[in-house]
Amino acid sequence: MTKQLGGGDPAPPATQAPPGTPLAAGPDDAEPHTDRLRYLDEATRRIARGMNLDETLRELCRAAVPAFTDTAFVHLYAPLPVGDEAGTPGVLRLRSADRASPRDPDARDSGPSPADPHALPAAEVVTPAADGLLSKLLQDGRPVFGNTPGVTSAAAELLGTSAPAVPPGRRLIIAPLHGRSHVLGSAVLIRGPGRPEFTADDLIVASQLATHTALGLEKAMLYEREAAIADTLQRTMLPPSLPEPPGVRLASRYLPSSRTAQVGGDWYDAIPLPGNRVALVIGDVMGHSMTSAAIMGQLRTSVQTLAGLDLPPDEVLHHLDEQAGRLGSEHTATCLYAMYDPVQQRLLVSSAGHLPPVLLHPDGRAEVLQVPPGAPIGVGSGGFESVETHAPAGATLLLYTDGLVESRDSDVLTGVEALRARLRAATSGAAPPTLEKLCDEALGALGAGGRDDDIALLAARFEGILPETVAYWYMAPRPQTAGQARRLTRRTLGHWGLESLVEATELMVSEVVANAVRFASRPITLRLLCTDVLRCEVGDDSPIVPRMRHARLSDEGGRGLFLVDQLSQSWGATRVSTGKVVWFEQPLPDTPTNG
Repeated sequence: MTKQLGGGDPAPPATQAPPGTPLAAGPDDAEPHTDRLRYLDEATRRIARGMNLDETLRELCRAAVPAFTDTAFVHLYAPLPVGDEAGTPGVLRLRSADRASPRDPDARDSGPSPADPHALPAAEVVTPAADGLLSKLLQDGRPVFGNTPGVTSAAAELLGTSAPAVPPGRRLIIAPLHGRSHVLGSAVLIRGPGRPEFTADDLIVASQLATHTALGLEKAMLYEREAAIADTLQRTMLPPSLPEPPGVRLASRYLPSSRTAQVGGDWYDAIPLPGNRVALVIGDVMGHSMTSAAIMGQLRTSVQTLAGLDLPPDEVLHHLDEQAGRLGSEHTATCLYAMYDPVQQRLLVSSAGHLPPVLLHPDGRAEVLQVPPGAPIGVGSGGFESVETHAPAGATLLLYTDGLVESRDSDVLTGVEALRARLRAATSGAAPPTLEKLCDEALGALGAGGRDDDIALLAARFEGILPETVAYWYMAPRPQTAGQARRLTRRTLGHWGLESLVEATELMVSEVVANAVRFASRPITLRLLCTDVLRCEVGDDSPIVPRMRHARLSDEGGRGLFLVDQLSQSWGATRVSTGKVVWFEQPLPDTPTNG
């Protein structure tokens, strides 16, 4: 016959009972201390398994009810102090409750039964006075019986009842939950009239339960804080928003691992390039740690700098590999760099040990692009190659990290095939899915949790730019070139039906081309592009980037960029590997007519 722990004379214990089962104790017990030690060992193991606040408190209640007590209430301070933070205790809020029915010790419910007058309620909110008995009791950290002189009023506060309703005798224990530095709350343990009162030894058991619970709560709070910090850090290192370059639509997803509170090294980026092109980047630093995050941040910054030089993808990865070597870190990373040209509708891709992207064609075919893998960044062996492929309007490119296609239950090849199957199914309908919907379908069930690794996903739907909306010329760097550029601009804008923009555009083109002629030693380029804005780009082989300055009244020049700044919607200058590109944009009229 199994009996409950606590009270009575010692009797020899039977075999150890499973957690939650009343342990042997009674008039025939011979080894009560051994019995309590066994119970405490199992109970503290259960409490330590909790990974968050609710799990820790749930395990405490399951370990205590009904093996040690009939009812358990737990109040925690709100807000809870974390780590070494100094905080002033505020109010106590009921966080957990459990009870066993006197008729059936193994049956629990979450509230008092009307048929059980001893099933006392607990106060939902308690506001102990700073110099009151309850606050002093909790700060002291030692459990006390409810009938201890002066403690009845503190027990009544926690139970939310009047003092006469507090169980008489040694049937109630208030056990403060005291962590390493702070008091976190209290546990109230109550025994009904159907079992012996608590003893002095039971007070020690309650103290141990409360101590291990408090330590478990501190661990859970620190874990939750670390997870929140890691997630925030990861997200701040990712682009806050994606650009909206003409000719391509972008969408992304990032899902942190559900099995770690440490920051990962997955990242993605989309970087506008001169000529209305866009760089699509995805990478993965090996490991989960703050060091991985730091390396990821440095590599992402390096990629952005290298992309601004307008280098081919393989050259970008080559320089990135050199930069990783100078960082002096043993961490390696995979990276894939793709460059999309919406005018020529071509895609140039290079990989440093990263998984190949998937190109979803307009007809629904999901093609895994054959890209030479290269060595990971940081290995130092180089050997990167760029491959070119046609990227027709309506096609979608998906770049992803290994968390999307690899798990403990399947390898990468199986995962890639499963991804292709999901994409084919998503595009089997009459109308193609939106880019956001396609990202959700690519994630599949992985978006619901249970992930072993971080997942980063970058999707680009290619729309292209019509060739008839682009005009491009090479011109010799000579004084007459500015006039030639004005004539070409006037003719092109007239052909596009943008006569209202001719005067301002001619003036700005003339100023920018004249400035390029001053420094260029090779032919300069003039490019006009009409999409949602009118964009003009002038390129030359000089790395000297012009700076706007305010000319004095006596100066004959120096007002060119000032005029561009005043007449354009936006303008800028970008260094590239062959020199620089100066550009400006203007809004289109309300009803443009593109020829």
